[in-house]
Amino acid sequence: MTEVATGAAVIRGVGDVEDFARECFAPAPGNRVGVELEFLVFDRADLDAHVPVTRTRRALAEFLDGAGLPGGSAVTFEPGGQVELSAPPAALPEAIRGVAADVEAVRGALADAGLILAGVGLDPVRPPLRQSRQPRYAAMAEFLDPDAGPLMMCSTASIQVNVDLGERPAQRWERAHALGPVLTAAFANSPLCRGRPCGWMSGRQEVWERLDRSRTAPVAGAGDPALAWARYLLDARVMLRRDGDGGCRAVRDGSTFRDRLASPGPPPTYADLAYHATTVFPPVRPRGWLEIRCLDAQRLAYWPVVVAVTHALVTDDRAGDAAVAAAEPYRDAWRDAARRGLAHPGLRRAADACFAAALGALPRLGAPGDLLARVAAFADRHVSTGRSPAADLLDAGRWTPDGA
Repeated sequence: MTEVATGAAVIRGVGDVEDFARECFAPAPGNRVGVELEFLVFDRADLDAHVPVTRTRRALAEFLDGAGLPGGSAVTFEPGGQVELSAPPAALPEAIRGVAADVEAVRGALADAGLILAGVGLDPVRPPLRQSRQPRYAAMAEFLDPDAGPLMMCSTASIQVNVDLGERPAQRWERAHALGPVLTAAFANSPLCRGRPCGWMSGRQEVWERLDRSRTAPVAGAGDPALAWARYLLDARVMLRRDGDGGCRAVRDGSTFRDRLASPGPPPTYADLAYHATTVFPPVRPRGWLEIRCLDAQRLAYWPVVVAVTHALVTDDRAGDAAVAAAEPYRDAWRDAARRGLAHPGLRRAADACFAAALGALPRLGAPGDLLARVAAFADRHVSTGRSPAADLLDAGRWTPDGA
């Protein structure tokens, strides 16, 4: 996957922003998938305690200090100490194998240190606690809603599926948006917050709903996706500005990037615009590939299902057409998907059709038999019954992570 080029050239007007947005959609033949997994970390002996990120780093030192992970994933940490694994793009079977090896290596190292790698979209028991003091995160904390902002930064975990744009980027962009609510419902896995039901199957998505909607709402507009993305970037509020010494300051006056273009003073550069694009968080974001960002983290057995189903439905034409036909009536049902998950009858029916389409496509994409079996088992347990993974967490009473 190729990153959009950026630089110090000055942006003179809306046309330059449109040119930047068009680069984000440059056709890129291929069907690779990139995987980014976030996990919460818990102390096996005290699930209510925050784990200092320094302790997590010590446990993973062998992977951070040069040896690396066996599948090539990079290890980073979110502001609350969440572990993120970012894998290089590959064909689906190789991507799943590589990330699985990396997840197992990280899980094992943490287990040896008395820590648990937990796949759940929103911290079920602990209040948010920001551990990173990086300037970017300090400025984000100042900018964002004082309740939802800390939760988003410190208490959430997601699965991000990155797919090549292919030869027809607009088609894959359209599919990803049409399928987003159904996938959100199918994989909703965050119904608890601070020890109690939060009223949503995907409490993580509800947290995003409460943030600045100029940067978290889906990108709107039919037709040319590059023009829609340019409008989104222009109309999103500027979150922060960087200084020359590596610092950041929050922008609190409500100004948008469009306002910045018209304001007196030095005009923004392409580098400024590219950085602004990293501070907007729609459910689907183009970066020279498509980032599908609306999916809750899952228990360790299920993350391959999320990756396989999402990748198959966006990249395989036969599966994608069938899935979109089923999902089309619910393309705007983001809120229902997050609140009710697969308890919503229409979303459950659409998810049934989507999983059937994905199971038909996965052999064409080289998926091995064990992955097909895992997808089918998830469909039987959760989709056919209308029970998102969140329902299991609600039924369990007190939450306990895998391996506790």
